[in-house]
Formats: sequence, structure tokens, C-alpha cells
Amino acid sequence: MSFKNLEFLFERAKKGNIMRVVVAAAEDGDVLEAVHTANVEGIVEATLVGDPDKISKVARDKGVDISSFEVIPATNEEEAAMKAVQAVSSGEGDLLMKGFIKTSTLLKAVLNKEWGLRSGRLLSHLFLFEVPRLGRVIGLTDGGLNTYPGLQEKVSIVNNAVSCCHALGVERPRVAALAAVEVVNPDMPCTLDAAALVQMNRRNQIKGCVIDGPLALDNALSEEAARHKGVVSEVAGHAEVLFVPDIEAGNLLGKVILFMANGAGAGVVLGAKVPVVLTSRGDTARTKALSIALGAVLAKT
Repeated sequence: MSFKNLEFLFERAKKGNIMRVVVAAAEDGDVLEAVHTANVEGIVEATLVGDPDKISKVARDKGVDISSFEVIPATNEEEAAMKAVQAVSSGEGDLLMKGFIKTSTLLKAVLNKEWGLRSGRLLSHLFLFEVPRLGRVIGLTDGGLNTYPGLQEKVSIVNNAVSCCHALGVERPRVAALAAVEVVNPDMPCTLDAAALVQMNRRNQIKGCVIDGPLALDNALSEEAARHKGVVSEVAGHAEVLFVPDIEAGNLLGKVILFMANGAGAGVVLGAKVPVVLTSRGDTARTKALSIALGAVLAKT
């Protein structure tokens, strides 16, 4: 991607209508700070679902003014998830955000067959990262939702990520299907899946992007590493989306970027009727604010 950092998300999110974010279990200081930041930036209005007293106390402790936000009472995580999802599904919100709540609880509500946010597509997680050493933004999928996807699920995950890139103005994203090696090895199933994804892309079964793999992380991101290993492709050294083989690889890689490489990120769940802003409880308020901005951009497309 040509973006040097994630600040472009704030500028994109300010264009057009102001979106409404509905936060499930909003009793979280960094979440409230992030929502307040996005509100001040003119990106979103907010509905906070949860215990009103706890939300007010957390906001006071954090020094955040939430007086302009709507508050919907809920007594526990399950009720907060239900009311938040129902608010969005009924048209009272444009995007959903995870607060102080288990991911599984929130997604159970999202996937409710009666009033949830099912679209018929597979849900998958995408994180956009800014990495100071690289000097550019890269995407990572799926390190937050699908545990050990099969080939068909991997196709859906790639398609979700590509659709997101298109919404951000990246017309033909370069996708690296990662593995520990850059050769097909029958003893390593993820390399077989990577090769299949490449062939499906060449045969137009996966459109709107260019995929190469298997690629090791170094030759996906570094031209020099790719040259040393004799890897020649349009993607090697220039990957814009890192497609990981399973949740363990994605989770570890994402946390290395955030906590060891001084990176910043923006994370959303794709594939539902609306974007779902989904970050870790340990993520910073800035990462959560950037995630809201990403969700707002996608909600407008």
C-alpha cells in the first residue's frame, strides 16, 4: 500500500456522513477514549451499551466526556452484545465495536439467525499495521477469528481482505500467502494451500488481486531477502497483505508488530452486514481509535 502510516484513515473517515458506532459493553477506559477521539475528529457519533454507572465511572477516571453519547443499559455481557447487535441490525447504528466483552460472546450475537448481522459470507479479521522500519502500511489476515481454515475458508478470507483493500483505494493488492518456507513441501499443508491460492488467482477464481506463495515473511516484505533466495515475483518484497496459514501465526505476528516493533494497528471483522471493530483488550486507545476510523470508512462503501 502507498500509505506511509494509518493517519490516512482519519482523513478518509471524515469524508461524507458521520457514522454511528455502537459499543457492546462500553465499560472500558481505552475504548471510551478511542470513541471520544473519533467523535472529536468528526468521524462518529456513539451509542454505549452496558452498565450506565460503570460506564460513567470509567469515563470520569479516564477524563473522557461522554455526555453527548447515547447510553443503553445492559446488566451483563450477553445482554450488552444482544442490545448492541440489535441496535445495529435495526438501523440505529452503522458499525459495531467490541468493548469489555469476550470476542466469542459478541460474535455469537453477531451470528444470531433472527436479529444478527449475518451476510452469508465467512467472517474474518483484518488488521492494518504501520511498521516504522518498513515505512508503509501492511495488512494481516486472519489472526483474530478463524483458527485453522481449510482451502475454501482461505479463499473467503482473501476475498474479504481484497474487498477491504478496494474500499481503501488499493485496486490490485499484492497478497503474500505466508509459510515457513518459500517452496511447496508436501509435508507442510499450508504450502500446498498457498500454491492452490496462487493457481486459483491465475485462473480468475480469486479476482481483484495478485497472490504469490508460499512465501516466507522475509521475502514477502524485503526485496533484498527475495533476491538472496532467488524469489522473483510481483509480490515478493512488495506484499501489501500478509495472509497467514492459521490464527496462531497471525496472532503472534500481529502482537510482535504492536508490542515489540513499536507498530500501530487498526482491526476489523469483515464479512458481516456492517464492519465490526474488534481489537484486543490490551491494545492502545490509538489502535482502537484507528480501528473505529477503519470501520467508519468501510461502513460508507
